[in-house]
Amino acid sequence: MPTGSPPQPVLRLRPTTPADLAVLFEFQCDPDSNDMAGTKPRTREGFNELWQRIFADPGVNARVIEIDGERGDDHAPEIVGSISRFQAEGNNCVGYWIGRRHWGKGFASRALALFIIEDTTRPLHATAASDNACSRHILEKCGFRFVGCRMGEETDRFTAREIADYVLD
Repeated sequence: MPTGSPPQPVLRLRPTTPADLAVLFEFQCDPDSNDMAGTKPRTREGFNELWQRIFADPGVNARVIEIDGERGDDHAPEIVGSISRFQAEGNNCVGYWIGRRHWGKGFASRALALFIIEDTTRPLHATAASDNACSRHILEKCGFRFVGCRMGEETDRFTAREIADYVLD
């Protein structure tokens, strides 16, 4: 019997739909995920309001990250996270979120690599909490260039924290 890593599941990006929101809401509620990202979870009402604005905004490219199902006999696709391009402070930005159960499997790197092929908007900006080494590594692995650090202020969505800024030209 050959040794080595098991084959990686097929990973796809597809447009986010209202049917995906329950799973994505649960992902963004995870305390460990929020601590790593320097974010605060949204209420269900706030989350749904945000997504109604996203669905109505043609300038946002919102995708679900899914893999071939790992559970059950039907192997139905399983949502493992989300990724999107959006406007922030006048810049085209990318952000991603992987459900904690799926951390460490390479899904964020694979999804970001696919996304930047699909969405050719440049420059594309990204941020990560300075102490989030995993996210910083993912950005650098996918060709983003580190441009500096700054202190992020406390808001209703973010904790006060040092932020690393990146750009993909």
